[in-house]
Amino acid sequence: MNKLTTLELLDFILESIQIVQKRFDGIVSGDDFLENDDNLMKLDAILMRLQASGEALKNLDKRDSNFLLQAGSKEYWSDMIRFRDLVSHHYTDLQADAVFDICMNELDELEEKIKQLKEKL
Repeated sequence: MNKLTTLELLDFILESIQIVQKRFDGIVSGDDFLENDDNLMKLDAILMRLQASGEALKNLDKRDSNFLLQAGSKEYWSDMIRFRDLVSHHYTDLQADAVFDICMNELDELEEKIKQLKEKL
């Protein structure tokens, strides 16, 4: 993924957000993810997209550590990148409620920040 252009990485993140939002449709609590196999597949698919988005952010940060700071604080982006590490290395420790919270409360802000970054290119 690190050979993609900055614009391609940003577009990938935006596409991933849209896919996550689509897959999240109908989920009203963290417990819903664990209710049946279909919802568990949604959880897995959502986590894969969040992980890949975190990897894209990590690559953007490696290229130019100041680029992401144009749309958010160092802490904000570090939290996003650390979540990627959590999914990658501690998958069994993840709580469905945490994923629900991200989908419910964080995606819109992330989408806006990514759009801001695209405008700066």
